[in-house]
Amino acid sequence: MATIERIRPAGLVVSPAFSHVAVVPPGATTIYVGGQNAVDETGALVGEDDVAAQATRALSNAVTALRAVDATVDDVVQWTVLFVDGVDLRAAYGAIAGELASDGPPLVLGARVAGLGVPGALVEVSAIAAVLR
Repeated sequence: MATIERIRPAGLVVSPAFSHVAVVPPGATTIYVGGQNAVDETGALVGEDDVAAQATRALSNAVTALRAVDATVDDVVQWTVLFVDGVDLRAAYGAIAGELASDGPPLVLGARVAGLGVPGALVEVSAIAAVLR
């Protein structure tokens, strides 16, 4: 069976947190997880001004969405993580790095933004995954 290939080419920085290129083989099912904030099942914001708590919950929500379609973090090809400008990025990434790091980590796009759609949200996480069925 073919696999998703995650590549860290020579000449580019090697990081346990991300790869530079991913190749998804033909026949894989692509899964898109929309932006997840640190909200509970009622829509209430979790973590208030604690960016680490918000990052943890936002990632947990993304994982819950993946599980709903029988996928896992190992199937993620790319994470997108948005941070409200001014938050402590080390605290935010530190809270979720353990979930993202692996021998063949996915691609990661991180960006600072002026604000997010959920009032008070400091972090938003989305993903693109591929499952070989």
